[in-house]
Amino acid sequence: MKLLRLHALTPHHQLPPTVVTIGNFDGVHLGHQAMIAELKNIAKAQQLHSLVMIFEPQPLEFFQGSDAPPRISSLREKVELLTELGVDYVAVAKFDDAFRGMSALEFAELLKHQLNAKSLVLGDDFHFGKNRSGDSDFLRQQGFDVTNLHTVNHDADRVSSTRIREVLQQGDFALAAQLLGRPYSITGRVVYGDQIGRTINFPTINVALHRHKPCLSGIYAVDVQSLERPFSQVLATQHTDQQSSQSGIKGYLPESLYGAGHVGTRPAIAQDTPEWRLEVHFPELSANLYGLLVRVTFLHYLHGEKNYPSLQALQDGIDDDVMQLKKFRDDNDSIDFLHQ
Repeated sequence: MKLLRLHALTPHHQLPPTVVTIGNFDGVHLGHQAMIAELKNIAKAQQLHSLVMIFEPQPLEFFQGSDAPPRISSLREKVELLTELGVDYVAVAKFDDAFRGMSALEFAELLKHQLNAKSLVLGDDFHFGKNRSGDSDFLRQQGFDVTNLHTVNHDADRVSSTRIREVLQQGDFALAAQLLGRPYSITGRVVYGDQIGRTINFPTINVALHRHKPCLSGIYAVDVQSLERPFSQVLATQHTDQQSSQSGIKGYLPESLYGAGHVGTRPAIAQDTPEWRLEVHFPELSANLYGLLVRVTFLHYLHGEKNYPSLQALQDGIDDDVMQLKKFRDDNDSIDFLHQ
């Protein structure tokens, strides 16, 4: 797969003939996967290259800022998922005033000359251009071969990013996995935080979110994998004989660790500007994990974020959460939706 920045493309950097689909692709869920499957079918039949055009930021993030719907997937996660689906190109369009001001004709010219699009695969309600003036019929008039796909349903309800956000916010990770076609996870690098957890004997890793707001808030059982080097290698280089008993609790996925995850703005901590955090505490683990690229998979919702009156109350609350989540691990030998 080749990643393209749309603003950097010119007709002088001609792509091979392509079949293109366009959208936010937030979550790359079952509906999106149906679009990609049709994209690849047409690419094979017409001897074209497959290209997915996505927007960054997503349009509602541009218009609404922090009030926009929370992100299911970061840009990196989208690109990785589209790569796994076998797409040839992902073109990222910078959504700004210039892009939103394009006329329908200008947008069609972009598809024709910058992306070398011959065919298009679009949703049945796709609109584009200034004031959403363009649609599939307009593109057909401009000479494109357009295939429209209807929405994908699950249990008689439409599979959509909006529905998945609602399901995630409800903590129904089994249903989310069905709608996404995989368990829900967040990928990010372990970065330095303010290390407050260490002061109350609950050290955590702070995972970069790379989104204005996540779909989750609260305390969760999580499964964490290290993507560049497995945890077994990381820990083997760090542990002394005295530390070997502090290797963490085995997770459910290959080479994973089980942890207590927190997503939120930490209302119990005094902050000038609250920010969203993803933090994970690993019981029975002593290790330096800074810099690792990790995937945090969400297994079970325990409760929402709480505003504790003091650091001691916060410590007591975390202690109780960790005990409950360790019991969840003891009581569940497997998680069905991890292997669907």
